[in-house]
Amino acid sequence: MSDENRAGKWLDIPGGGRAFSPHPLPPHPPIEITSELQALLSEADRSLGRLDGATEILPNPDLFVSMFVRQEAVLSSQIEGTQSSLSDVLEFEAGILGERVDDSQEVLNYVSAMNLGITELDRLPLSLRLIRLIHGELMSGARGELAAPGDFRRLQNWIAPSGIPIERASFVPPPVPEMTVALNQLEEFLHEQDGLPALVHCAITHAQFETIHPFLDGNGRVGRLLITFQLVERGVLQKPLLYLSHFFKQYRAEYYDRLMAVRMTGDWEGWIAFFLRGVIEVSREAARLARGILQLREKHLRLVGRERSPLAYPLLEHLFQRPIVSVRTAEEHLGCTYAQANNLIARFEQLGILDELTGQRRNRVWRYSPYVRMFPSDTVVEDDASGRQETAN
Repeated sequence: MSDENRAGKWLDIPGGGRAFSPHPLPPHPPIEITSELQALLSEADRSLGRLDGATEILPNPDLFVSMFVRQEAVLSSQIEGTQSSLSDVLEFEAGILGERVDDSQEVLNYVSAMNLGITELDRLPLSLRLIRLIHGELMSGARGELAAPGDFRRLQNWIAPSGIPIERASFVPPPVPEMTVALNQLEEFLHEQDGLPALVHCAITHAQFETIHPFLDGNGRVGRLLITFQLVERGVLQKPLLYLSHFFKQYRAEYYDRLMAVRMTGDWEGWIAFFLRGVIEVSREAARLARGILQLREKHLRLVGRERSPLAYPLLEHLFQRPIVSVRTAEEHLGCTYAQANNLIARFEQLGILDELTGQRRNRVWRYSPYVRMFPSDTVVEDDASGRQETAN
C-alpha cells in the first residue's frame, strides 16, 4: 500500500532542503498483511523457531553466543565503515595490537553494548533510557567521544558524504523538536504487545528508529541492536543469536532503498517483506552454523579424548569462547603450570586444532582456526558508492 503521507511529512528547513518527520506508530492505514507477507511471516517464524531450537543441541550455548555476538559486532561496524575483520578483533582482545586498533575497539564497544543491553533487559523494559545507556556504551572511548555518548542529539544531522551541505543530503531526519516527539511516540510503541506479530513489530520499530536518527553517530548500530533486544524481550529467542547485519550488508543498496520507500511513498509492506526475507535467510544460516559448530566440537572432542591430559577437554571448551590463546592465558585459565600449558598447546597444534600466528620464538599466540573460519565475517568490503555518512551542523 503506497501513500506518500502514510509514514510522515516533509518539512522545509532553514538554509534549504527538507527534513522528514515520521507519524506515530503503528502506521495508518494499518499494515496490509497480504498473502505474500503472510507466507513470509509464517516461514520467518518457523526459521526462528528452528534457530531457537538449535541452541538446545549445544552443550553450553553461552560459549558459542559470544562468537555470534562478535561476528555481528564486526559486520554491523563494517556497514558503518570500520575495517576490522573478526580475526583483527579476536587478536586485539588477546593483546595483539595490529593496524586497526581504533576500529577493533569500536567493534568491542558494540560487543559490550550488546551484552549490557541483554543484561539490563532483566530489570529494565526496552525504553529510551535503555537506548541511551546502550549508545553510551557503544560510543565510549576510541572515536565515539565526539558523538555525545548516551545523549540524544541537540543539533540537526543529515546523511551525506563528508562535506556535502544539508540541502544536497540523501536524507535529513526530523529537527530536534520533532525528533523528541517522535522518540516519545516510539517508546509508547515499544511497550505495545498486542495487535502486530512480533517480527512485524521489530521491522517497523527498526525503520522508525533509523528515520528518527536520534544520535549524532551510531544510529545504524543501535538500530540493529534493537532488533535483537526486542526478540529477546518478547521471548521469541532464548539467546541473542539472530543478527541481520550480514543480510543488510549483503543487500545494502536495497536496505537503504526500502527505508527510503517507506518515507517517500509509505511502502511499509515492501520494507517488512524485505526484513522478513532477511530473518528467514539469517535464521537458516545461523542454525546451520550451530549444527556445524556441534559437529566440529564432537570431532575435536574425539581427538583430544585420546590425550592423557585431563586439561585437554577444558582447553578445548575455552577455545570456543576465546579462540586466540597464548601459553600464559592457557596457564591462567587451566590453573596449571606454564610447562603443562605449553605442552598441551603444542599437542593441539600437532592435531591441527591450533595454528601459531606470530612466527616468533617468544610471546607466541595460537588461533583456533577451524572454528574462526566458520564465521563469515573476515572479508572487509569498502563502503558503497553512496558514501553515506552522518553529519551535524
